[in-house]
Parts: sequence; structure tokens; C-alpha cells
Amino acid sequence: MKVTVVGAGAVGASCAEYIAIKDFASEVVLLDIKEGYAEGKAMDLMQTASLNGFDTKITGITNDYSKTANSDVCVITSGIPRKPGMTREELIGINAGIVKTVSSNLIEFSPETIIIVVSNPMDTMAYLVHKSTSLPKNKIIGMGGALDSARFKYRLAEALQGPISDVDGMVIGGHSDTGMIPLTRLATRNGVPVSEFLSAERLNEVLEATKVGGATLTKLLGTSAWYAPGAAVSAMVQAIACDTKKVFPCSALLEGEYGFNDICLGVPVVLGKNGIEEIVKITLNDAEKATMQESAKGVKAVNDLL
Repeated sequence: MKVTVVGAGAVGASCAEYIAIKDFASEVVLLDIKEGYAEGKAMDLMQTASLNGFDTKITGITNDYSKTANSDVCVITSGIPRKPGMTREELIGINAGIVKTVSSNLIEFSPETIIIVVSNPMDTMAYLVHKSTSLPKNKIIGMGGALDSARFKYRLAEALQGPISDVDGMVIGGHSDTGMIPLTRLATRNGVPVSEFLSAERLNEVLEATKVGGATLTKLLGTSAWYAPGAAVSAMVQAIACDTKKVFPCSALLEGEYGFNDICLGVPVVLGKNGIEEIVKITLNDAEKATMQESAKGVKAVNDLL
């Protein structure tokens, strides 16, 4: 299994690190446009191999896509990160050009690859890859929902004052502060609805804290987060590499599912060796359907800027 990560910044390097530590890939290629930067990150990471017990080879490359040839999975993290006060949508002008060029270069050397899009605004960037490449829809996946769901479970465990391993929950919809939909109604603690443990008021606080999870970290850090995004990507890549058929909420191109067409939106999917192997249909109540419509409206508005 060969994995390429484009963008050797904090998110990209975290992706490479977590993938290597899990030791399911034979090689990770880290590519960046900055001279020597990816090479330095790769060398630093390889010097942890004996300490962290992995045999995955990490190679750093400066802007030479031929070295990414025959990659099974490619991860696009490149683009400018959010600054404090900046919305994901404000990134579109710069990042659209970057993502289009990167995806084209990757597919030139790995025409059968699966692409995971991390760059923001993520739903629109995933949509752009669909529209600007010839890859089938199952091979283009937006990362957002996996990250948002991890943040949701963190907030649930915090409210429950219990271990996060007890908690399960999912976030669907757009990967934006206003578009994501934490499904509090379906969240559980060891199979028991969390509403049995938490008041409606406390659950709403969890919901709101989840929705601004990225903005909260951006304010604290002065830039976008990187550990959780890197871990989310590595979990998705592992599901594909090991053909686990694990369910993740991911941004997928919808063609009638959930009543939407020609849009990438976060929905639960089964991930396996072919990428998105199934879009899972869950029954939403009227309030959730209405929120999903509003989320889609927001994503479409950003898509229109393309």
C-alpha cells in the first residue's frame, strides 16, 4: 500500500505520522512545493521509526509528482489554513486553484488512485475534484465528517464525564460552522441514548460546541488544528487499505441520496478497498431534514463561486 500526502504542513505531517505509526502502509510519500520542506519532515519522522516501532517508509519530495506514481490513496491537504476570524468559505479563491492542480497531477501518475480531500472549504473542494477529474464518484472522498464526529464524541464524553470509548455519535451535513449537523438524537453511551444521561439543554450545549469546534481551536492556536484532522485521515486511509468496511460520515457526491443531487455533503458511508462502497441511508426526523436542507443550501452557495 502506497499513500501520498500532498502538503507537508502540520496537517499533512500529522497524516503521515499517524499512517506510519499504524504500520499498515509500505510507503508514505510526503510532497510539498517548498524546497526541502517535505524531505526534512520525512527525515524527522523516519528517525522516530525505531522508537515508535514502525517499518513504513516515509519519503519527502519537492514538487515532483512522478515520485507519487502508483499511489493507492492520495490525500490533499495543501492550501492556506484558516486564520483567526476567517471562515472556511473565504479560503475558496486561493485553495480552488491549488486543489485543481494537485488532483490533476496526482491522477496523471496514479490514474486508479482514491483521493481524500482535506483542504477547505472541504465540501466544495471535493466537489471540484469530482468536476475537474475523470475519477469515479466512489474514489473521491471529503474528510470533514470523520473529524467533526470525533469532536462531537469528545464533547459528549466531556458532558457525560465518562470515557470517550463509551461514546458513539455522528455528524452529517456540510463541514462548516453553520452547516454541520451533530445527530444528538442518535448519539449513544454503550448503546443507551445519551438523552437518558443528559438534559436537552446540556445536549444543545454539546451540539453548539461541536459546530464551532474548528473555530474554537483556530482562535486558541492562531491557525487550524492538525492532530485530530491527521488522525481522522489516517483512520479513513486504514479503512480503505485494510478493507474494513467501517462506517464514517464523509463528504460524498450525492445523486439522489437523501433527496440531494450534484452536491458533496457529509453522509455516513462504508469505506473499503474501493473507496466509498456504500452510502448508508439513515432515517432523519423532520427537524434534521430541515437542517440538512439549510446545510446543503450553504454548500451550494459556496459551490456557485467555483
